[in-house]
Amino acid sequence: MLFTSFFPKTKDLLFLGRQNMPNNIVLPHFYTNFAVQKEANSFSIIFFMVKKDYLTETEISEHLTSLSQLLTDEENKELSKSISIQRFKKNEIIYEEGDVPTDLLCLINGKVKIFKDGISGRTQIIRVIKPVEYFGYRAFFANQNFVTAAAAFETSTICKIPLTLINKWLATNNKLACFFIKQLSIDLGISDQRTVNLTQKHIRGRLAEALLFLIDCYGLEEDEATLSIYLSREDLANLSNMTTSNAIRTLSAFAKEGLIEVNGRNIKILDEERLSKISKFGW
Repeated sequence: MLFTSFFPKTKDLLFLGRQNMPNNIVLPHFYTNFAVQKEANSFSIIFFMVKKDYLTETEISEHLTSLSQLLTDEENKELSKSISIQRFKKNEIIYEEGDVPTDLLCLINGKVKIFKDGISGRTQIIRVIKPVEYFGYRAFFANQNFVTAAAAFETSTICKIPLTLINKWLATNNKLACFFIKQLSIDLGISDQRTVNLTQKHIRGRLAEALLFLIDCYGLEEDEATLSIYLSREDLANLSNMTTSNAIRTLSAFAKEGLIEVNGRNIKILDEERLSKISKFGW
């Protein structure tokens, strides 16, 4: 006979394990999600971890430390009352080109792309956002609408802070102003370097650059070789400023040369040093 104290839909569960315990066992209070199967002289406890669709106030504050540590006590009180959390599904649009910027966005978890649709329907990925980065504020400070769009590469959680509140604090908080000046300067430097790389390098150099860029942004899996982001060939092409067919051919060439190993959307880096040389010299 199966008893449950809490048993959400199977897709929301991550199986952790099973443990046999005597009848008189007292479960710790934190084991709130489990199934109990009564046997002859013991209980078989099946533990699960439930995927949360929310973040606690403590978790949010931990992610926003780089911002909150620059604020006064009063400003932090205003921050706690004003932030909102929104989850985006894979490929869901976060904002579109032409929208009016209203919030400072902070990626809590997941992966986000900043992109722009170009001539003949081709898309160019301008930037990729990683946790915990702020974005979506440049257009506000420039008194413009968005000139790019943003979408989730995968399921992502984003914290929103009203830009009117940020603007109010900037009038009196020099530390916060310097923070945004530094962030904009870093973004401008990355943008300048990307422009040179994507316009002056050969296709091989651009793809090698994109792979190294993804390593720098998102890192590698536990095997220390596989990219921890799984892009479609189209997204990889858009990041590398080339057609999808060219991206596929170049990936295949890299695989044959022993630089990478491709398994569906999984890309394992086998020779990062040679990729760096190809990226540096452009071909």
